[in-house]
Amino acid sequence: MTSYINELESVHYRLPNDHKAVLKVLAEHYVGQNPETPFTFRAFNRAGILQNEAGQYDINLKLRFPEAPLGYYAYACGLVWSDSERSIDLSLNCYGPTRLYFNEKLLYRSTAIDEVKLEHKVLIEVQFNKGWNSLLIKAKNTSAGFGCRIGADEAKVRILNVLSPFQERSGQAGWVYSHPVEHDGMEEGQLPDLLGREGQCGLRWLPEVQWSDNLSENCACERLFGIQPGKKAYAWSKLHVINSQGNKAMLNGSISGPIRIWMNGQELASKEEAGNYNVEISLAMGSYDVLVETACGDGSWKWNCEVTMDGKPYVFEQPHSVQGSHGAWFYLGVIDTHVHYKPSELQTLHRVFVDNTYWQLDQPQTWIRPYYENALLSNKWTTSGMTNFARWDYPLGVTMYGLLQTGRTLGRKDLIDYALRHIQACTRDYDYALWDREQYGFPAINQQLVLMKMLDNCGSFGSAMLEAYKEEPDPKFLQVAEVIADFIRNRLERREDGAFYRICAGEYSEHSMWADDLYMSTPFMRRYALITGDEAFLNDAAEQFVLYKKYLYMPEQQIMSHVYDFKYNTATHIPWGRGNGWSVFSLSEMLEVLPSMHPRRQELVTFFNELCQGYLALQGDRGLWRQVLNDPEAYEETSCTAMFTYAFSRGVYQGWLTDPDKYIHAALKGWHGLTRNSIDRHGNVYGVCSGSRYSFSADYYKEDLRTVTNDNHGIGIVMLAGVEINRLLDWMNRLPHSDALESVQTGKPVYSE
Repeated sequence: MTSYINELESVHYRLPNDHKAVLKVLAEHYVGQNPETPFTFRAFNRAGILQNEAGQYDINLKLRFPEAPLGYYAYACGLVWSDSERSIDLSLNCYGPTRLYFNEKLLYRSTAIDEVKLEHKVLIEVQFNKGWNSLLIKAKNTSAGFGCRIGADEAKVRILNVLSPFQERSGQAGWVYSHPVEHDGMEEGQLPDLLGREGQCGLRWLPEVQWSDNLSENCACERLFGIQPGKKAYAWSKLHVINSQGNKAMLNGSISGPIRIWMNGQELASKEEAGNYNVEISLAMGSYDVLVETACGDGSWKWNCEVTMDGKPYVFEQPHSVQGSHGAWFYLGVIDTHVHYKPSELQTLHRVFVDNTYWQLDQPQTWIRPYYENALLSNKWTTSGMTNFARWDYPLGVTMYGLLQTGRTLGRKDLIDYALRHIQACTRDYDYALWDREQYGFPAINQQLVLMKMLDNCGSFGSAMLEAYKEEPDPKFLQVAEVIADFIRNRLERREDGAFYRICAGEYSEHSMWADDLYMSTPFMRRYALITGDEAFLNDAAEQFVLYKKYLYMPEQQIMSHVYDFKYNTATHIPWGRGNGWSVFSLSEMLEVLPSMHPRRQELVTFFNELCQGYLALQGDRGLWRQVLNDPEAYEETSCTAMFTYAFSRGVYQGWLTDPDKYIHAALKGWHGLTRNSIDRHGNVYGVCSGSRYSFSADYYKEDLRTVTNDNHGIGIVMLAGVEINRLLDWMNRLPHSDALESVQTGKPVYSE
């Protein structure tokens, strides 16, 4: 018997049979543990090391130093911050002899095969410590190549953010690399302190941090944009006024061309000719966004802006926190003078402007760039200790759906609004993220959405996004939904019969079909079809259940195999609990909206009953189901238990299940099993299997896939199970039992949203 918590620790012990109170505890715990921490903005030098489409940092030193003599050495180094211990695999391809030092210890030395065989990838497991971790690469120049490519394996999922070393570059993003040198001065025990000063080892590090002497005397716009008559640029900063003293201040400066200045959206100064300007303004205590529009004059782009009170100047500050920025002003340009923006349209870091312009810093080739630096995944789909807020991935799609439904059940708009803000944090920056990938090779935010290649990347979170559209019809939601729908309709891999599957060329899962993908596709498809009226999409979704049954259904036990492997032309015949949960959960979502006269409806209702009969027979004495459903030695698992509880509850009150009494009993038994054994009084959720690959052996699921506390694969679905239990009990309280039986016989739903 699996034991996760003592009975006295359980939420049931403190809140016996108060199911809405349990939902409240679950939701408030999740929100409390995942505060609304947004993306981190950092300075990034475009002349530095960029990533390729696979997420590897391309440290190709032969391209950067084509004249470097053979046998010379160069180095690249960076820092990685980790909020907790985190294990990931680094993917490395060598151009030539390469050594990797991790936390000042030699971790990898290339072999002859690594150095000569093109596209030979090496995987190196790295255990990041809590706090700072250092990476240093030593490369030797040969006729074949110089340097390497390195990054996280599955980079769009297991994100690796490398920050610049050395105090002079503190807060900036990206690797630094050295000019080649004739003699190697770095071995284990002689490596530089990457948190120290840059000049300690006598190397010249790139990219440049400071302007060259011939540019340092120019004004910022000339350094950034050159002399461009007829063009304009914007500068954005902020003032904090804490002592108004009569509210009167002076706005003054000198210009070489036309200028306009706004403070908090109000235009305070405008001048067309070169010269000085001096304007009296009123300033109450508070914060002021200062926006300057300046056009390039003939041969000069000089301007300055000063705000003084009683002759004392106010100090301008960054209008938004940007790590690694040395100045108080952000710059945007160049823009044709006939293009006009309102200040409110410009004062944001969440969009790209006309002519692919975005905010820069007064540093060589340095742009502002947002980074997702919250909870980062390890090898086993567990996350670091930071908040999950603003992440787009499939487990969080279920979590957001759970929060939305919980908020509705409890009448808690704050929970609904939290889920909306999480989703909007992703969709708001979608256009920027596309531009970011185009500029830098690999996006720093929304990696899975932008690099959409499989259903995991889009369907689950996309479904939650469309569920949120009911609460707030955000046009960005529909824009992103159209991209996902196009992917599913026109680009997703299918078998000859139309079934979704995974090609995954060259990967372990090449040519396979996963039960999971019913959830990664059909809930989104049915919501998209309802919003757009696209019946073909609804029909396609219904057809997938028929096709997946053909490949994965195990009729002798009425349950689903996890995977069908087309390399071997057979199903694995391992009924993984959560894979089955995804299947029946998704089928219940489909039956909720499939018209009564749809040609596939009765077939799918029958399939739903067959699956539920199979699952009912395998429920354990404590109400829980097992990680491998038909293996009594497998551990009891929370997420599949929640999904079967969810499906049984829906099947009863919607009238899909025959003999509803036994499913009412099983659903309540499943919920009681969860509240007694899997949820503690603080709202922690135990017993959720970590993210899975697949195997033909049950031992993989039982022994390699262990449970994780508060794993996002389970939190949302446990909330959804509680929502459905509340609905089931409401239905039972409203209708006499005879009416319930009649509803089953007629197939007419008796409860709807």
